[in-house]
Amino acid sequence: MLIAIIGALIISTSAPLVRLSDVSPATSALFRCAYAVPPMLLLAWLERRRLGPLPRKGLLTAWAAGVVFALDLLFWHHAIDYVGAGLATVLGNLQVFIVAFAAWGLFRERPSNRLMISTPVVFAGVVLISGVFDSAAYGSDPMMGVLAGVATSISYAAFLLLMKGGSDRAAGPLAHATVVATLAIALLSPLFGGADFVPSRPEHGWLVVLALGPQVLGWSLITFTLPRQPAALTALLLLIQPMTTVAISALGLGERPSVLQFAGCAVIVLGVLYGSRRAQPPVDVAPAGLPAVSSEGMRPRQ
Repeated sequence: MLIAIIGALIISTSAPLVRLSDVSPATSALFRCAYAVPPMLLLAWLERRRLGPLPRKGLLTAWAAGVVFALDLLFWHHAIDYVGAGLATVLGNLQVFIVAFAAWGLFRERPSNRLMISTPVVFAGVVLISGVFDSAAYGSDPMMGVLAGVATSISYAAFLLLMKGGSDRAAGPLAHATVVATLAIALLSPLFGGADFVPSRPEHGWLVVLALGPQVLGWSLITFTLPRQPAALTALLLLIQPMTTVAISALGLGERPSVLQFAGCAVIVLGVLYGSRRAQPPVDVAPAGLPAVSSEGMRPRQ
């Protein structure tokens, strides 16, 4: 769980770095992946030396995850452009509900009572952080920002579930997903306003930091945890991201959250703490003819 929290804290710098790069949404989405490819391939090669080639199922799932990750980044970077880093980050993390119930149906991971109770509580904190009660929190095009944010959440949920269901490895699947995402963003960029393929300074300095920090280190830590804990709990822990993004934006970008937004931060912290507390171990159950799995420790089969 600690690894997931550290990964969530690292990726919380993503939106501020996108804003600091001051390039088009498609450009920032493309190069945050492109600059991350070399180190991710190195990590994947080291993992392959220890564990052997990635199984075919894990490979195909990682490629599919790369496609939806490309959509996730394109939609999210547009949401940042429309409504700002804070609200876009909040909207991009509404996947907690999608993941919780999709994991229930796909992986037989029934959400714990604590998780079910804390989910609406955390959502209330997310709403407070979003500043929906304060018109000043909205950006240049709130409606388009909301639509892009909802699309981000759906894509993000699909990415998390695919990465969890493909393999219990960390570097290999993420490297394949990153390569595919880079190619997919380049192909899809004309539909999302176009990307500038010529690097420039200092804009691409921020994009390099974005790639090596949140994209490589942050997502490597999160991907490592995905097969090792319930998918819904992973998504809940990732809600730490908007809370930290608000703080970073206040300190680094001069944004001043309202009292309600600070209250939302407190609600999220309490909700995450409550939801992550372990209850009594659940009884392992499985349909006839299938091996039993635990809802608290299920791992996808190879």
